[in-house]
Amino acid sequence: MKLSARNVLKGTVKTLTPGAVNTEVVIELPGGALVTSIITKDSATSLQLAVGKPAYAVIKASDVLVGVD
Repeated sequence: MKLSARNVLKGTVKTLTPGAVNTEVVIELPGGALVTSIITKDSATSLQLAVGKPAYAVIKASDVLVGVD
């Protein structure tokens, strides 16, 4: 798999929460950090996602927002 994104994080699917249209996917990275994404139900099905299976969180952003209190 080759991607233009620089941030490819390999982990394990921790939870899948399907909704009416989208599915929330939580991927646990080595060390315990969690990455959460919302994808379509069709994409979750097509990728054959399941709890415990390996998956990649691919992050590509041209803007990163920063905030403070």
